[in-house]
Formats: sequence, structure tokens, C-alpha cells
Amino acid sequence: MSNLHRRAGADRTDEALYVNPLYSGLIADGGVPRYRLPDGPMAPDAALAIIRDELMLDGNARLNLATFCTTWMEPQARELIGECLDRNMIDREEYPQIAELEGRCVNMLTELWNDPGHAGIGCSTAGSSEAAMLGGLAMKFAWRERRRAAGEPADRPNLVMGTNTHVCWPKFCRYWDVEQRSVPISGRPGGSGPRLDPGEVLRHCDENTIGVVTVLGSTQTGSYDPVAEIAAALDRLEAERGIAVPIHVDAAGGGFVAPFLQPDLVWDFRLPRVRSINASGHKYGLVYPGVGWVVWQDAADLPAELVLKTNVLGGPQETFTLNFSRSGAPVAAQYYNFLRLGFEGYRQVQQTCQDVALRLSGRIAELDGLELLTDGGDLPVFTVRLSDGVEGFTVHDLSDRLRRRGWQVPAYSLPPAMEDVSVLRFVVRNGFSGDTADKLLADLREALHALRAARRPLPRMRTALAH
Repeated sequence: MSNLHRRAGADRTDEALYVNPLYSGLIADGGVPRYRLPDGPMAPDAALAIIRDELMLDGNARLNLATFCTTWMEPQARELIGECLDRNMIDREEYPQIAELEGRCVNMLTELWNDPGHAGIGCSTAGSSEAAMLGGLAMKFAWRERRRAAGEPADRPNLVMGTNTHVCWPKFCRYWDVEQRSVPISGRPGGSGPRLDPGEVLRHCDENTIGVVTVLGSTQTGSYDPVAEIAAALDRLEAERGIAVPIHVDAAGGGFVAPFLQPDLVWDFRLPRVRSINASGHKYGLVYPGVGWVVWQDAADLPAELVLKTNVLGGPQETFTLNFSRSGAPVAAQYYNFLRLGFEGYRQVQQTCQDVALRLSGRIAELDGLELLTDGGDLPVFTVRLSDGVEGFTVHDLSDRLRRRGWQVPAYSLPPAMEDVSVLRFVVRNGFSGDTADKLLADLREALHALRAARRPLPRMRTALAH
């Protein structure tokens, strides 16, 4: 379903919503038009009731195993969000304390991601996609500066990434005229599963490469790319050919998981080759949509020409965002989580998610006809495919059966070089308990049983004439 909406046809503009008689005394006669503004106002209770009736058709967010986005927060956090919705994040003159909270969050993240010189610089964004775009722009402009300083042409930039990257990276390349060089992911089923191969990365790099995007938690499989191995390969490339290629880590999911569950995994600013990192506060950062974060290891990694100065809001300020105005509520909610949970609280939440994911994936692997592609050992996310020899139904049929019980489990094919493999993906988030997982497992068993029964030929009926 597209997020682009077109004007309804002329034959539909006069369609009206048929409203429950309970609301009849609260709105004008003739119903409520669907595709044009009503002629006049209505009572607030009526508007609220009508919209709530429509939203009942949406799925239950807590049963959505497709989304990485946070679907539960504490009542105190929801209250804080409501209090901050009217504060424009960009208006630092009017709302200086929201800006202060943003700065504190950036400092906490640079420490969490092991910034060695404490010289990091960063900002909040509307989400990780915007954060990725800003990281990509910084790489492109920095590469262009280096090329021009060396007297070399700077008109053919390329960006190397795995086919496991989020769609925001192909978007970046298309929108900002950068050649996309996609490296097919590879690997065997089980454990971490398919991921980016360092040798293949090197084969795609040259003097026009603005950077390499590595993924700490693929949205397709939950797997981490081997960032340290890729950094070592790029170190060799620079030593042998003099080509310096920075790494941007898209840690949309893993940025709020790896520091707590895999603290010895080296993927962050401990690697000098890693110059920038983005993460989603509204994924495993445990905040409702939408807030993202992007941090550069050093202020020099963010070209000055990308930072604009303005005084339109009453005082001088610097800005580097794709979107100007947005609510400060998600930033306040992120700071709330940082204060509320601390390091140990985050560790407990993420550990619980991973424990549930590993237990559930292990139980699913025991079901006849299913095989794990990834097990949830990186992100608390795992993928399942049909075992060889299973015929008569697909993972799409299985997804449809689960939806009948309210579960939203996406089915899709993997990217090029593995497009013949179709999987189901299970994202375990905060609030998805072991008991809920047991209910999902029971419904999955029932769905498999029903699909097998449906593919069996019906027994031949014996009629009275046969006796």
C-alpha cells in the first residue's frame, strides 16, 4: 500500500460516512463527507467517536511482529509526550531546555558508542532515515572536498552498501545523485545468517567511493554486518592503494542493543574507520515514533558548508536537518528513558527481548516444516523459512493464516543473490512477553496444521449404490 494519496474521483466526493445513531444529536443531518471539508463544525466528542470507529479496523500494534517501532511506553512517558507536543524542536530561542535535553542525549550516545576523543558532534532527527540521509550527505561533501583539494574530478560519487540495507539508502543515492553499488549478502542459515562480505566490499570500492554503509541489525534478517572486519579490509585498501574510505554504521536497531548485550563486539567509534553512526530512538531506543539520532566521531567529519545559520526564530542558530519544524516530545521521551532506565535498565529490557526471541525461535525450529535463517542472536529478531520438500503452501500463506488470529508477521523474499529464499520475520520488542510468545507458537502450530490439511485430497465418499 502506497503512502501517496491522490484526490478521490468526482463520483466519490459526495460520499458520506454513515454515522451511528448515538452521534446523531451531535452532528448535522446528512452524515459526514468523506473527501471534502464538512460545511460546519461538530461537537468534539462526535469527531473523536467517528475517528475512533474508523481506527478500530487497524491492527493491534502489540501483536505486530513486523514493526521495529516501539509500541509500548510507560504512562509517565506518555504524559510527558503530551506535555511537550506543542514545543517546536527547532525553536531553540523559545524552548532552550528541549535543546539542552537533545544535547545531553547526544553526549550520552557518543559515550555509549565509545567516542575516543570526546569530540563527537550530533543531533536528533525525525527518524533513522533522516539520520542516514544526513550521514550520507556528510560523506558526499567530505569526499568532494578531498577530491577538489587534490585537483581531481568530483562528479561521479558512489556509495558501497549491502543488499541488506534499509530502503533509505537507495533513496539517498537516488535523491542526491550518488551511484549505488550494492554488494550481495551471503552466508549460511542459522545463527547470524547472511551478511556483508569484506572481500566483496573491497571489490566495489574505488577513488570515487564516498563511503561504505555497514548495518548493525538488518531489517531483513536481524543480522549484524562484520564492521571490524570490513574496517580492517578498508585499512588494507588505504595502505596498498592510498584510497581512504570512511564507514558509516547504520545502527538503526543495533545501536541501542549491541552496547548492552554484546559489549565486547567492536563496531563503533573504537574503530577509527567508523566516522558516523545513526540509530533509531523509536526502535530499540524504546521511544514512540519518531526520533532518530546521528553522531559523527569528530566535528571535522561534518563539512561546515552543510551547517546553515539562521535567525528567523529570533536568535542566531545553526541547523543541519532535512526537516525544519518538528515536535520536541520524542526527544523529551528519549531523555526520560535514559534517566528512567540507565545502562542497567536498558540492558535488562534488551536481554529480556533477546531471551524471548531465542526461546521462541528455538521452539519454532522444532516444528516440522520450518527452518531458521537467523535465530535472534544479534538483534532480538529472527527469520524463518519453509524446509526443503514442503509443498502446497508458502510463507505468504502462513502469514495470512496468522493474520486471521491478529498476528502481523511479514512474509517476503530476500534481496538479489538470495531472492529465491522467502522468509517470515519475527521482531521481538519491549512488552512482548514469554506468555505472549507461547500464544503465538500455539497459533503457528495450528496454522501449519490447517495448511497441511487444506492441501490433502478429500477422501472419496462412498454412496449407497456402492453397497
